[in-house]
Amino acid sequence: MRKKLMMILGAALIAGCGTTGEPEQSGAPVEDRDAKRIDGTQVKPVTADDQMGTVLAAVKQGVLAKRSVFFDYDSYVIKEEFKSLVEAHARFLVANPKVKMLIQGNADERGSREYNLALGQKRAEALRKMLALLGAREDQIEAVSLGEEKPRCSEGNEGCWSQNRRDDMLYTGEF
Repeated sequence: MRKKLMMILGAALIAGCGTTGEPEQSGAPVEDRDAKRIDGTQVKPVTADDQMGTVLAAVKQGVLAKRSVFFDYDSYVIKEEFKSLVEAHARFLVANPKVKMLIQGNADERGSREYNLALGQKRAEALRKMLALLGAREDQIEAVSLGEEKPRCSEGNEGCWSQNRRDDMLYTGEF
């Protein structure tokens, strides 16, 4: 008896899941917003990407083209030689409040993975705090650590390791 009841319930369940065979409704027409013609002239809307392209062009020249701050071994103190570079980036952020910056803290391969992630974060936070003290808004700057995962150089010597102990500054549109 139970077997028959289970078979009847199973058949009813399968029959209830069938389709009616009606065709699907078509969607609403899509308007082409990429370009419009006004009085015979094609006009393309301005987007945030266009504005960011101008910003990216500005930071690829002059002192702003330099985007790395290097650190001594096992240190997260910003060296005196990089303070003018940090000041220039801070002035740029103050002058462009819609622009955001991502600071990627890096370490060389010496030390454990966990230690290098923590050191990279301390380096990124040190730069973020300095930029904020120079007038950049806190919500413009994000600090993250990449630890030893993004080396510039992979040779096992001091010259190479010194290139990997750094903060990289990326602007909106680059990350």
